[in-house]
Amino acid sequence: MTTKTSANTSAAGYPEVRPGMTIRVHQKIKEKNTKGEEKERVQVFEGMVIARKHGLEKGATITVRKVSEGVGVERVYPVYSPNIVKIELKKIAQVRRAKLDYLKTYKKKLKEKIVK
Repeated sequence: MTTKTSANTSAAGYPEVRPGMTIRVHQKIKEKNTKGEEKERVQVFEGMVIARKHGLEKGATITVRKVSEGVGVERVYPVYSPNIVKIELKKIAQVRRAKLDYLKTYKKKLKEKIVK
């Protein structure tokens, strides 16, 4: 049975994430302190989506990249993971490719359309 989703949201309830979007991913992290107690907190990672793989399958992933203190950092998130609390959409850039690996060495700014 297929479920029908609107054009702006995916099946997981997040906005439809595409390459070129700048997003903030809120992820649950479990940590142990020095006493051995487990604590859960939400960590935010903000960056540009450079790839989306496996479409709308259960194993779909997005690759998010940011530059932190001059060092490029990439994270791969499973889209339907229960550890992802929320995905916020910040900006949309005009891109013409599905995989934006060239942005790792690209120095110019992309044309952007501000959402919020």
